Amino acid sequence: MKKQILICCGTGCRANGSMKVAEALNQAVKSHNGNAKVIADIKTTGCHGFCENGPIVKILPDNLVYYKVKPEDSDEIVEKSVLGEEEIGRLMYKDDSGRPVRSQEENPFYAHQYKMVLRDVGEIDPENIGDYLERGGYEALRKAVSMSQDEIIDEVEKSGIRGRGGAGFPAGRKWRTAKRYDNFPKYVACNGDEGDPGAFMDCSILEGNPHSVIEGLAIAAIAVGAKEGFFYIRDEYDLAVKRIKKAIQDAEERGIIGASVMGSEYSLKLSVVRGGGAFVCGESTALMASIEGRVGEPRAKYIRSVQRGLWNQPTVLNNVETLANIPKIILEGGEKFAMTGTKGSTGTKVFSLVGKVKRTGLVEVPMGTTLRHLIYDIGGGIIGNRPFKAVQTGGPSGGCIPESMLDLEVDFDSLASYGAMMGSGGMIVMDDRSCMVEVARYYTNFLCEESCGKCTPCREGLRRMLEILTDICEGRGREGDIELLERLGHTMQEASLCSLGKTAANPVLTTIQYFWEEYEAHIREKRCPAGVCKNLTCFEIEAEKCTGCGMCARGCPVDAISGGKKEVHIIDASKCIACGSCRETCKFDAVRTGARQNVIEGRQAV
Repeated sequence: MKKQILICCGTGCRANGSMKVAEALNQAVKSHNGNAKVIADIKTTGCHGFCENGPIVKILPDNLVYYKVKPEDSDEIVEKSVLGEEEIGRLMYKDDSGRPVRSQEENPFYAHQYKMVLRDVGEIDPENIGDYLERGGYEALRKAVSMSQDEIIDEVEKSGIRGRGGAGFPAGRKWRTAKRYDNFPKYVACNGDEGDPGAFMDCSILEGNPHSVIEGLAIAAIAVGAKEGFFYIRDEYDLAVKRIKKAIQDAEERGIIGASVMGSEYSLKLSVVRGGGAFVCGESTALMASIEGRVGEPRAKYIRSVQRGLWNQPTVLNNVETLANIPKIILEGGEKFAMTGTKGSTGTKVFSLVGKVKRTGLVEVPMGTTLRHLIYDIGGGIIGNRPFKAVQTGGPSGGCIPESMLDLEVDFDSLASYGAMMGSGGMIVMDDRSCMVEVARYYTNFLCEESCGKCTPCREGLRRMLEILTDICEGRGREGDIELLERLGHTMQEASLCSLGKTAANPVLTTIQYFWEEYEAHIREKRCPAGVCKNLTCFEIEAEKCTGCGMCARGCPVDAISGGKKEVHIIDASKCIACGSCRETCKFDAVRTGARQNVIEGRQAV
C-alpha cells in the first residue's frame, strides 16, 4: 500500500516551520523503511489555505489532515497514521461543536468552498512539472495549438470571465481587441504585483501552481499572436519568483514553450520581471513602464494597452488568477465555466479572508456568494463572538460594507453599486472595536505614500484628506470636515489620472456614508466610540462587572491600574496612555470607553 504525505510549504506555513516538519517527517519515514506493508511518499506543496493553523499535513488516501504540526510530532504521525490507521486527536481541527474533524471536506472552513483556480494548489509539488502533467496539466495548451485564434477567443468570451485583478474588464473582449491589430511584435504579460495589505491570493497561486499561470499566459499569447511574455511579480515574493522561474525552465526543457510551443509553429519566450516595490505599479500602464525599465508611473488611457502597451506595441495584461482560469475554460468550454457564478460575474473568486474573524485564510467561492456566508459559515464569525461592524473589500482602495449589508452578493457589479469594489480579493473583517474614521485614515495614509504624484487630484487630494482625517482622529475635527472630505473624494474620482486616484477615496466615502455618526462623535463630542483614537479615549472599569482578577493591572504597560485581589480595580486617567491592553485582557468585559478629558482643543477657524 502506498500513502502520500502532503506538507503545506507555502509562505505562511514556512514561517511556522513547515520545512522543519518536512525534514522530520522524511527522517521518520526513512527510519521505518523496514516496514514493507506501507510505502510513504512525501510531497511539499503550496498553500492549503487555512494559514493560521499551519503547518498542515495531509495523509492520502486516508484523507486525514493534521494542523499546527511540529517536528516532534513526526514520529507519532508516521507510526500511528501512516504505518497504522490511528488518528491523533490533538492534531485534528475541532469544529464549532468541539468535535475533531478528519478530512478537509468535514472542516467548516473548506466545506463551503468551491475550488476551480485552487483545484491543484496544495495537492501537487509546484516544483515538479510531472505532478502538474499527471493532473492534466498543459492539455489545454495542447488543445489550443490546434484551434484557431478566433476559436480560442470565442471560448473565453463565452465563459464571461472578467479580470480578477480588480477592474473586472471582460478578458475575451481584451483579447479580441488585441488580436485585431496587425502591428507586430505583440506582447502578453501577467500582473503578479499584488500590493494590497492583507492580500495573498496571487502569491499563493504562483507558489502553489505556477504551471497553471504559465499555461494560461501561453494560451493568451497564441490567441493574440504574441511571441513574448512577461511575469511581473512583486519583489517581496521570493518564493513565487523562484517557483515561476523553475516552472518556465522545466516547461522549456520539455518543449512545452519556447521555439516550438507543443511542437507547433507557435513560439513563446517568457521572462520574469521583479516589481520595484511601488503599489502604483499594479496599475497596467505603470506596470508596463516598469517592465521597460522606466519609472513606474501611469499614463492617460485614451489609447489602451491592447493597442499601444509595451514598447508602444499591442499588449494583453491579465492578472494571475485570471490566467489560472484559462486552461479550464479551454479544456472544458466557456459555457460550462459560465454555469458557475452569476450572469454578470461568472466563475469563482479567490479571497484572502483576514481580520477579526475566527477562521482566516485563502478562500475560493462562486461569484455571488454573500458576505454573510463568507464571514460566518466559512470564517466562523467574529472572534470572541463580538458584534460584526464592517468588512473592507478590495484592498486599500476598497469600500467598507456595514452589518446591514451582510447579505449582499459578492460580485463586480453588486459591490460597485454600494461604493465598494471587488479589487484583487482582499477582505478584512472588523468588529465593534474598530474605529471607522481611523480605518479611513490608515488607508488614506497608505495611498498617500504610494501615489506616484503625477496628477494633482490624487497627489494633493490624498494629502488634504489625510490632514483632515488625522485632525479628526486627534481631536481637532471641526464642523464642515465631513462635507469637505466628500467634495475632495468626488473630485478625485472624476479628475484623477489612473485607477489608484479614482478609487482612493472609496474607504473615506463609504465610511462616511455608512458610519456618519462615528465621524460626528469624533468631531462634536470629541469621543471615539470604538476606543481606538487615543486623544479621544479614556478607559474606565465598571464596578459591577469587575471581579478583581487583576489581569488588567498585570497587562498595563504604565501601571495605571490599581486594586487588590478580588477588589474593584481603578484606572488612573492621568497615567493611562489609552493603549487598550486592559480592555483586551479583561475576560469579563468590565472595561468601557469614555471621552478623554482635557483633549486637544479644536482647531481655530481659518
